[in-house]
Amino acid sequence: MGMVGGGKDAFIGAVHRIAANMDGLIELAAGALSINPEIAKESGKMLFLPEDRTYLTYEEMIKKESELPADKRIDFVTIVTPNFAHFAPAMMALDHGFHVVIEKPITFTLEEAKQLKQKVEETGLILALTHTYSGYPMVKQARAMVQGGELGKIRKVWVEYPQGWLSKLSEREGNAQAAWRTDPKKSGKSGCMGDIGTHAAHLAEYITGNKITHLCADLNVMVAGRALDDDGNVLLKFDNGASGVLMASQVAAGEENALKIRVYGEKGGLEWQQHEPNTLLVKWLEAPTQILRAGAGYTDRLSSYATHNCRTPGGHPEGYLEAFGNIYRNFALTLGARIDGTQPTKEMLDFPTVEDGIRGMAFIDNVVASSTSDVKWTAYQA
Repeated sequence: MGMVGGGKDAFIGAVHRIAANMDGLIELAAGALSINPEIAKESGKMLFLPEDRTYLTYEEMIKKESELPADKRIDFVTIVTPNFAHFAPAMMALDHGFHVVIEKPITFTLEEAKQLKQKVEETGLILALTHTYSGYPMVKQARAMVQGGELGKIRKVWVEYPQGWLSKLSEREGNAQAAWRTDPKKSGKSGCMGDIGTHAAHLAEYITGNKITHLCADLNVMVAGRALDDDGNVLLKFDNGASGVLMASQVAAGEENALKIRVYGEKGGLEWQQHEPNTLLVKWLEAPTQILRAGAGYTDRLSSYATHNCRTPGGHPEGYLEAFGNIYRNFALTLGARIDGTQPTKEMLDFPTVEDGIRGMAFIDNVVASSTSDVKWTAYQA
C-alpha cells in the first residue's frame, strides 16, 4: 500500500499501519506522509521506506507509482488525512487504477461522497471505509443473529458514544487533534456528530440491517468559544418501523470511548459495549440472559462472520487494533481474490464501502438540518 498522511506525529496513521500489518497480507511500500517535506522525509526513514518511494505530495506518489511496472507499483492507496483532504487523493487514486482505503467520514461533503461513489462504479475498483467498530467479532455476531431472525422483528435501538476529551477548550491549548476536529474548515459542518455520531449511526444500521428514514436532532456547543457541536441527541426512525435513540458527546467528563449499543426485537435483545468488546449479552424474553464470548474456536456457537474475525482462542482479549485489522484483512483478502481471479467469500466481503460513506455524510447533513429546524421530524435525505 501507499499511505497519504499519517506521518510521525499523526495518531491514526500509526493505527492504520499496525492494522494493515497485523496479518502479513499488506506491506507499506510508499508514502506521502506529510505536507511538511521534512516530516515526510523523516517519517519515511523511520518506516524504512526507500527514498525514491518517500514522496512529498500525494500527486507525486500516485503519478509515479502508476508509471511503475505492474509487479512493482502499489496495489492500493490508504488515506489517513483530516476530513477536508480525503476527496482529492481518493479520486486521483481511482483515476490512476488504484484501490482505496479511506478514513471516515469518507469526504468533506455529501456531494463529494456521491462523486466518489460514481467514480468507484466507473472504475470497478474497491473502496473500503474504516468504520472500525464494525470490525469487532461480537458486533458481527450481533448482526448475524439479527439477520438470522433470532430476535424477531427489531423494535428498538439505543446507541450511545460518550467521550470526555473535549470537556475543555483543548483546541486552544496546543492539542492538534482537537484543533482540526473542531475547525469547520477542516472537519466539516459538524464536530461531535461528524466525528463519533457517525460511528454510532453506522453501528445501528450495520447490526440491524435497517436504514434510518427520519430523525429529530438536538446539537449543542457546551464549551464556550467552540465553533462546532460537542454534544448531541438524536431520535431515530428506521425503515422497518423501529424507533431509536442516539446520543454522542465529547464533553462527558471522565468518559473515554464508551460506545455501547442495545438492540431489541420481539423475542429478545442484544447488548454490546466497546469497553468489554469480547462479550455479547443476549437477553431473551422467556429465558435467562445468555453471555456469548469471542473466540476462534467457538465455531459451534458463533456465526462464521464472528469466527472469521477472531484471531485468538477464547478468553484472550482482542480490541480496537484487532477490529481495525479485521477491516484491512477482509479488504486485502477481497483484493487478493480479485488479483488471483477467484471469488471472495461472503465473510471476506464484510467491510464498510462507499455506500456506508454516503450514509455517514447524509447522517451529518440531516442531523445539522434537523437541529437548526423548527420541524420535529426531518425526512432522511441520502
